[in-house]
Amino acid sequence: MDSLVVKIGGSMAEDVSALSQLAADLAGLQRSGRRVALVHGGGKDISRNLAWLGQEGRFVEGLRVTDAAAMDMVEMTLSGRVNKLLVRLLQSAGARACGLSGVDGGLFRCEPLREDGALGFVGAVKQVDTSVLEALWTGGFLPVVSPVSLGSDGNSWNVNADQAAADLACGLKATALVMVSDVPGVLKDGTVIPAIEAAQIEALVEDGTASGGMIPKLRSAAQTVAAGVGAVSIAGWSGPGSLSEILAGKRGTRIA
Repeated sequence: MDSLVVKIGGSMAEDVSALSQLAADLAGLQRSGRRVALVHGGGKDISRNLAWLGQEGRFVEGLRVTDAAAMDMVEMTLSGRVNKLLVRLLQSAGARACGLSGVDGGLFRCEPLREDGALGFVGAVKQVDTSVLEALWTGGFLPVVSPVSLGSDGNSWNVNADQAAADLACGLKATALVMVSDVPGVLKDGTVIPAIEAAQIEALVEDGTASGGMIPKLRSAAQTVAAGVGAVSIAGWSGPGSLSEILAGKRGTRIA
């Protein structure tokens, strides 16, 4: 059976109204019999919580530098508050949802993203074991996945949510990966680019069309397409039914 991976992040992760609408769309897909997994970020929540600790966020090419203290906060925020908020909203929309992180069942096993330690506890997924998702789908649940992952040292590591969603889509050989955020798609001169070939992505990074958090999104998309996932879309949310429009290629940017 085909599977769909949906990733949410940006300001949308804090917009309860939009999240409720997305939850209704996802619940509808679950009722139709489709296997759906939701992967989430929560960068704005993390930044706010780190500010309470007196820590200022630092980023390198859109990736958060994460020391040991920050990692504790990342895990509490993503695998705790954000994950359970989404589970509650899905349950309220009529879905059967279950929250977990990449640590659970060894879903994501990672190694340091950079050997020089410049990013701290930021990992790159090296192994995806989808057994726990298969078990949840068999039981009729919609998995809600925090990207916090299990390191080879036995500790929790911070993995970029876009990359985690891409790795999951690849591991599942998903039919589609949809990244929903607070941007309408990849923009050039203020206009959404409807379609991009994976081979064009590095040129878009070099000329500045893609910057900040869009860089890991696009690089993750290129990796996913190369692994054989059917379609990758980056899009914003505009209300009920948006997910169907994105899947139909009527909204956002599609990468192939």
